[in-house]
Amino acid sequence: MPPSNNPPLARDLSELFHRAFRSFRQSWSQQLAPFELTPHQFRAMHSLVRGTADHGTPEGLRLKEVAERLHIAARSATEVIDHLEAKGLVNRCTDPVDRRATLVTLTPEGRTLTDEVQVARRDHAQLFFGRLDAQERAELSRILGKLGGTPER
Repeated sequence: MPPSNNPPLARDLSELFHRAFRSFRQSWSQQLAPFELTPHQFRAMHSLVRGTADHGTPEGLRLKEVAERLHIAARSATEVIDHLEAKGLVNRCTDPVDRRATLVTLTPEGRTLTDEVQVARRDHAQLFFGRLDAQERAELSRILGKLGGTPER
């Protein structure tokens, strides 16, 4: 059958995008296994690093903020933080500004592990996207930025 000049249907693009995402997510989960972390747990830890950088303070984030950054329910964020706390990777403490609120911070072990996983994540992304040449990666970046609402540079 000769190649078609017709562009793929939207549902075909959606399926291709979903399949590529699942492949990336599955391989990323496998990369996290030696660290004994789930993708949600790593994303929570990464959010704590970014959150303290965004605020310019080492105080941490409230559970509600963690949930918002992960786009999950507060109850789910509590479960993720519970698991990280049991592993000694995060601490909870009283918010000095509002004693009713709890702040979550990374422990030194959590910060070290986050740094190690970020290096592994960069290596994983290079391997995964290394199947594309430089021009294809630039085009994919442009397209995904456009679909994600990121303005072009």
